[in-house]
Formats: sequence, C-alpha cells, structure tokens
Amino acid sequence: MTTEQKIIRAKVGLLELAKQLGNVSQACKMMGYSRDSFYRFKELYDKGGELALQEISRKKPVLKNRVAQEIEDAIVALAIEQPAFGQVRTNELQKRGMTVSPAGVRCVWLRHDLETMKKRLKALEAKSAQEGLVLTEAQVVALERAKAEKEAHGEFESEHPGYCRAQDTFYVGNLKGVGRIYQQTFIDTYTKVAFAKLYDRKIPITAADLLNDRVLPFFDAHEVKLLRVLTDRGSEYCGNPERHEYELYLAV
Repeated sequence: MTTEQKIIRAKVGLLELAKQLGNVSQACKMMGYSRDSFYRFKELYDKGGELALQEISRKKPVLKNRVAQEIEDAIVALAIEQPAFGQVRTNELQKRGMTVSPAGVRCVWLRHDLETMKKRLKALEAKSAQEGLVLTEAQVVALERAKAEKEAHGEFESEHPGYCRAQDTFYVGNLKGVGRIYQQTFIDTYTKVAFAKLYDRKIPITAADLLNDRVLPFFDAHEVKLLRVLTDRGSEYCGNPERHEYELYLAV
C-alpha cells in the first residue's frame, strides 16, 4: 500500500468511525484530525467518493508529455465502464477517435489509482453506490468474478475500526529454564493496530488474557466496540462453550 493510499484510507476511516460512534468530535480526537478537516473530507466524499479524496492528497502533477484532458477523462471513464480491460485494449478509445499508447493509459491509471483491476472495481462500486448506476452485463460479470475469487481466498473488506479483529498464536522458541514460548497476537484488520504478549503455554486462558489485559481496555477507552474476531479455530480459540475459557470470555 502506497503512502497516498494509507492517507486516503485514514480519511475514509475517520468518516466511518464518526458514523459508528455518532460523535464527530470523538472520532476526530481519536484519528488526529480537526472538525473542519472532517467536514471537508465528508463533502468531498459525498460528491465523488474516494477519488475525490485522492485529488486533495495528490501532489501537483508534472504536465509535460501528459495526454489531453479529454483523453484522460475518457480513459478514466473506460476504466470504470470496463474494469476488466487491460492497458493494451486501447481499441475502444481509437473507435472514438482518440489515440493513446498502453503506457499512456497506465500513466493515467496511476494518477487516478486505477492501475489494478481490484482498484477499478472498487471505483466502480463507489460510483455505483453514489450515483445509483445501472450496471452493464460486463460490469456485473467482473464484480461477481472478483467476489468469487475473494471468497475462494478467504478475503474480506474491513469497513471501519472494530469491524473485525484477527487473533493467532505463534510459536516463538524454547527458553532455557522456562520451556516453550508462545506469542498471542491480536490485530484490528482495519487500522492495523496490534497487540502481542508472550506466554509459556498455548491454552484458552492465555488467549482470553490478551483480550482482557491489553485489547479490550484500549478499545473501550476509545469507545470502539469489538464486533467480531477471526481465528484459525485452534484448540485455544474453540471448544465446548460451557467449559472453554476463551469461549466463555467472549460470551461475557
């Protein structure tokens, strides 16, 4: 993820967090932004989605050797109309009387953060949600194919801080006089805020201890709710709900 993408993600996260908390001031305080910045981001996002936020974060471009604005607009529009098209498929633009090389197409994509099919599909989804577009058959096929691939690889999109956290156990090594050492690791999949703690056992109570000692106090202090936890269903995370310490802790 590029620096610019991280900045955009933080701004979108600010908007989502404010929506979740129902408190703009609290969200701004947690994310380190002013209220003026929040309302400026919100106005831009409501009008043009993430693409609009990208524009205010992008440095002033070097205009030398750039394609005409009309052609650049057409390339961006085609990227959303046909997100599955690669950069060499410029024949569609040629039919409209526009001449541009595959390299020129890619340069435009890079300026608009559309250089991968995943990004073009995300831009399509945002535009569809904001403008209520009626999707073409090609767009529907591309979105369904991408969704199927995500599901096949177990991928998902975190929507805001607290939406999903991942927890796992890692074997660190053997410490003389102590024995095996394990690390309980916990990460918020949206913000990437992480916690870790070492234990000499790999059991349910240590998995619950990390939540109780480090994770929940931190997020409770910021009024962010824990909605779901993703694990590998190891024995330290799953068991009889009536006797398993981790399952019992989650229930409480």
